[in-house]
Amino acid sequence: MLPKIDWPALCQAAQSVGHGEGLPEALTEKYEEDEMLLKKVHHVLMQVEVLEGNLICPETGRQFPISSGIPNMLLNEDEV
Repeated sequence: MLPKIDWPALCQAAQSVGHGEGLPEALTEKYEEDEMLLKKVHHVLMQVEVLEGNLICPETGRQFPISSGIPNMLLNEDEV
């Protein structure tokens, strides 16, 4: 499953919420044997929650607010 993940995006997201330490810049071929890496990836994917903040679209720069862990991704009428 890990090869299907956009690894640079995962690393950037983990860094931006303070959980990127220990993640390599690129996924190695023997990642399945690296138990510490698998634990770190599991933690980042399954246990890290963003309760308040913003999601920022990398293409448009548009910010989507997150409140109580729920992102509001609705567009305004003038953004359709």
